[in-house]
Amino acid sequence: MGMISQDHAKLDSDTIADAIRPLVKADPSIKVKSVIAEVQGKFNYTVSYRKAWLAKQKAVTKIFGDWEVFYQTLPVWLKAMTVKMPRSRVQIKTLPVYRESEEVQGVRVLHRIFWSFYPCIVAFKHCKPLVQVDGTHLYGKYKGALLVAVAQDENQNIVPIAFAIVEGKTADAWEFFLTNLWRYVVTIDGVGIISDRHTSIDAAIARSNGAWSPPRVWHMYCIRHIRSNFLRRFKAPYLHKLVAILGRSRSTTKTTKGLKSGVRHILNGVGVERWVLAFDSGYHWGHMTTNLVECINYVLKGARNLLVTALVRSTFYRLNELFTRKSTEAHERRRNGFTYSEFATKRVEKNFRRAGNIVVNRFDRCNEMFEVRKMQDGTIYTANLAQRHCDCGHFQVERLPCRHVLACCAN
Repeated sequence: MGMISQDHAKLDSDTIADAIRPLVKADPSIKVKSVIAEVQGKFNYTVSYRKAWLAKQKAVTKIFGDWEVFYQTLPVWLKAMTVKMPRSRVQIKTLPVYRESEEVQGVRVLHRIFWSFYPCIVAFKHCKPLVQVDGTHLYGKYKGALLVAVAQDENQNIVPIAFAIVEGKTADAWEFFLTNLWRYVVTIDGVGIISDRHTSIDAAIARSNGAWSPPRVWHMYCIRHIRSNFLRRFKAPYLHKLVAILGRSRSTTKTTKGLKSGVRHILNGVGVERWVLAFDSGYHWGHMTTNLVECINYVLKGARNLLVTALVRSTFYRLNELFTRKSTEAHERRRNGFTYSEFATKRVEKNFRRAGNIVVNRFDRCNEMFEVRKMQDGTIYTANLAQRHCDCGHFQVERLPCRHVLACCAN
């Protein structure tokens, strides 16, 4: 042979699984390259990627249980959970098994599963009417995708409201997830939904028969994905930065008119109301990305390597800990006399301090229309208190009184 193998025949996957068991137990998301490095350091042999991957799967099985058995125990665990929390929502879709074109009786295969815990359903009623959705891949023995929907409360706390395990990020899978999300969790009108520009999500929303379309729901795009897609087409870095500035602009005067025709055509084709704060009628609530979902995906990074029941159970215990902790904090705030959102209170206090530099020129008390002027540069704004509108755009976007509105109230 041209070279001597760095592997050893007796260093099989079972031996490696026993050696790396403590590492996998501490971090189920450990990378295969790290397993190879651990074996190299412990045995002074470099094993193949396949052998290391197989060893990791065997270690997961020894620690958490058998993959196939856990698929069988999933309905049992979910039934026990719904007995404990009766108004939690679970939808399981299975497929038949065929052997030589004949259906095997009494055997079904898990196809998709949707679940939302009752505390999450209740919590959404007290959150901003905004949902962020995204999907991430599973890394265990059986592949698939975990779809997540996330909201945010008035104190900027992230609240996961629904989950699904599906075969992949397909239009059918997204339709299954969004249909159940609309049916059981997002039951109010006037909601904004932010996602990436994946064609499967657009297709699922188009199939929803208006359930995820205006005026019930406004679908908007994450500006990071618009920027990255835009950069693939146009390599100019300054354009990449300009897209971010336009998207976050709260003023309708900053438009795409000054751009080249090709650039303008692509950005206008997306629809300015889907990615520019100034044109979204306030449905973004100041959010421009799907970062809230990315945070949850990171928290569940280790769980995505686990068996299916262990993954579902992980979401249950993590959310149980979250709601218990937040409930304690809420009771503590009430005892200290805090009744309003800390975030909103601080933002309004900051704007109130800055309102001293604003002069009210004219006002129409009957229609609650005011004209104000900034003392520093003489810029003039019109504020309409009845319609909750200010020319600066902050009042509409953030849904909190800006400094110009507070100057009108003080006047």
